[in-house]
Parts: sequence; C-alpha cells; structure tokens
Amino acid sequence: MTSATPDHSGRILVLLGIRPDVIRCALILRLLKERLGDRCVFAWSGQHYSDNMKDIFFRQLEIAPPDLELGASGSTDGEIVASVIERLSAALVDIRPAATIFLGDTNTVMGSIACASLNVPIVHIEGCMRSYDWRMPEEKYRTVIDHLADVIYAYFPEYKRQGELEGLDSERIVVTGNPIVDILETYFLSGRIRLSDADRIALFADYGIGPDDSFLVMTSHRRENVENPDSLQRIISLAGESGMPVAFPASYRTQRTLQEFAIEIPANVHISDPIGYSELLELMVHSKGALTDSGTVVEEAAVLGVPCVQMRTATERPQVYDCGASVKFDPHVDAGADGRAEILAGLARRASGDWTHTLGDGHASERIVDDLCARLENDTFRGHAPDAMRRPIHRSYGTGTSGLGRS
Repeated sequence: MTSATPDHSGRILVLLGIRPDVIRCALILRLLKERLGDRCVFAWSGQHYSDNMKDIFFRQLEIAPPDLELGASGSTDGEIVASVIERLSAALVDIRPAATIFLGDTNTVMGSIACASLNVPIVHIEGCMRSYDWRMPEEKYRTVIDHLADVIYAYFPEYKRQGELEGLDSERIVVTGNPIVDILETYFLSGRIRLSDADRIALFADYGIGPDDSFLVMTSHRRENVENPDSLQRIISLAGESGMPVAFPASYRTQRTLQEFAIEIPANVHISDPIGYSELLELMVHSKGALTDSGTVVEEAAVLGVPCVQMRTATERPQVYDCGASVKFDPHVDAGADGRAEILAGLARRASGDWTHTLGDGHASERIVDDLCARLENDTFRGHAPDAMRRPIHRSYGTGTSGLGRS
C-alpha cells in the first residue's frame, strides 16, 4: 500500500501495548470480536511482554491472545517508538485496515505516525485528556495522537472542550464515558474475577498482612516520580509514616531506581513484583486506602469506594477530586512530616467511601463499539478530508489564477 492508495480491506486493527490498555479495552475487544469476527485484528506492540505485565491480564479478563505480535523492543523511548513505527508500518501494508485503533498515551500510540504516513485513519480512545504538565512523556504522546487522529473518543464533555481549545474539530470528538466503569462492573463487582478466600489470604500473607489487619496498597511507576531521588524518597516516606503495613507491587523501573538511589525501605513497606488485576483489586477493596500515581488506579479506587492519595503534581483526571475520592500529594514539594501527616489524615477522613463518582454509567464500551462498527459499515472513519475540517481552506485550494494573470 502506498500513501496515495485509498482502498482498504474492510478490517480494523486494534493496537495495544501495556497492561492498563488491556484492562480498559477488554470489553471493547470482546464486543468487536463478537460483531466483526476476523475483521477485527488485535495486535500487541510488545511494550509490555512478561507474563505478570501482559499474559495474566489476557487470562483474567478472558481476552484471546493477540492475532499479531509486533515484537517492538528497545532500551529507550526513542528506540521503542522507532521499533513500533517500523513494525507497524509493515503490518499496515499487509493488513490494509480501514482504521487503526489506539488507546491511551504510551510509546505504543506513537505508532500513529506510521498510520499517518500511510494515510490509514487513526482512532484514539481516551482522547483529549490533559494534565498540562509538559514534563510527562505521556502528555506529549496524547497531544500528538489527538492531532493526528481522525476519530477521538473522549470520556467527558470537559475533555472534548480541552480538545476544541487546541483547535481540534468538535465533529471528530465523540463523548462516551469512561470504560473503566464497565470493566469493574462486568468483571470484578459481578464476582467474575474475585479471588477465593483462600487465595486472598495467601496473597495478603505475601505482604505480611493478616486476614483482619488494616493496611494500605501502593503503586508508583511514573517517570517524573520514580526517576527523581527526592520525589521517590518522599513517596516512600509517606508510606513509611502511615502507621500500617503497605503492600507495594512495584514496577521493575521503580525497583531499579530504589536500589540505584539507595533509598531505605521502611519495615512496614512490603515490595513485590507486579501482580495480576484480580490480585490488585482484592488488595484495594480490603485496604484502608491506596497511594498511587496511576491514572487507572485512582479511577478504580473512585468507582470501588476506596479512598486514595493521588501522588501527582498535576493530573488529567481531576474528576476523582471533584467527587471527593482522592486527596493530592505532590512528591515534588517537600511538605515535611507535618504535611505528610495531613495527607494521611485526609485519606483517613475518606474511609467511609461515601461519594458518588461521575466517571460513567457502565455503557462506554458499547457506545464506542457501536460507533466504530457504524463507521466501518459506512466507511466514514476519515476525518481529515479538506471538506470536513471547518477551516478557511479556500486559499490553499484556490484556482491560482489571480495576481499575475491566468496561465
């Protein structure tokens, strides 16, 4: 396929690459496979590749293995992005999809550059989120793909407005609600992926937690937090001063930087490798609260009634503050012991879980799939056609006959 070829195979390609993608897209993938069969091609970039960062999520959420493994690799962001672009380009030539669907704001979504270069329509789920913290690579990635995308699924009207303020065409932005609500209702709150009592007790024991103990759960992976020794030390200090055991399934990057910075781990903080989705949710709902810099975890906590400390300078998810589910802790500000104590007191004041979240109604995945299938049937993915851009294009597409006379 060349950049001038308008035809396609009638298939759509879904490209994911990290475990939060799998979680949030589980129902979307299932519904697309049910409705489109082999016309929906599921590809995995390779950004996450170990069993506890990838395959366990497929098993727990009942997702069939990817139809295509790109096997992208690299030791830096630049190498990973380059590998995704190169390998996706070859796949696009072979598959000739009507559109390629991306989710989120990771290295994998930069594969959208391959789609743009080949004139393959781009769909972005989780569009127009903005933290306005330009230090974050995620902020740059989500901005790039939103401006390349032909179709954007934004969770809330607030996000759509953010896109419009950047000059994005409002007709390309569809408001859907947040699919994390669908996922929790379908898989966890229904009991479908709950652990047995015996498995839950064994899980807690791995962190030195008894069946009736009070404890917190913590995750931290964001580069601006864990690759800065001062911010990482403040995060560990907050956990250490909590007065109760802290279960900390830590990313491999976080474990590495803790060692590199020689940060002393308090006796009440119990670190493990990353764990599965069922296991993390069980820890959360039985805990006294979550400490996290994960966008997905703060949303899950809000839906599940778990009080949360959001360890971020700025967030693209302020809705968790609006409903009262989260309290802010900025790891880049030295609040001192008194400040950290106030943060923990704020967490304790939210222990009742007495709030009403506004993240969605449990039908976001269906809305997205309905819209995708309608666009596939009507061949209306393309959003960058000149007549659809609502821009003053007459100067660019003029006749070229004014000025010095007709040629």
